[in-house]
Amino acid sequence: MTQKKFDLEERFVDLAADIATFCHDLTNDFTGQFYGNQLLRSAGSAALNLGEAQGTNSNKDFVYRATITLRELKESRVILKILKKINYGNKGICIGLLDEVEQLIKITATVIKKKK
Repeated sequence: MTQKKFDLEERFVDLAADIATFCHDLTNDFTGQFYGNQLLRSAGSAALNLGEAQGTNSNKDFVYRATITLRELKESRVILKILKKINYGNKGICIGLLDEVEQLIKITATVIKKKK
């Protein structure tokens, strides 16, 4: 079993990059464009908002940004579940991305609870 990296920022960057690669390989039809674009935005936004959260000056600001990160991760999760259900894109990669998103949701929710 491989050990997951603890560097949260790096995991978010890797997720956004992996999702960009996954979306690049989606079929260029309406479904691929719609869900691909939405997934790119939500995963990218999660990574960017985590970066902003890390630069905040107060716990309140951190929680606000981290909560946006959490919402974007949950949106990414739903899109990946839809793509998996309709057998769209590389199913193995989709399952791996879904697993990573689930882990990052749990980690982010825990971090938010500790900061409140």
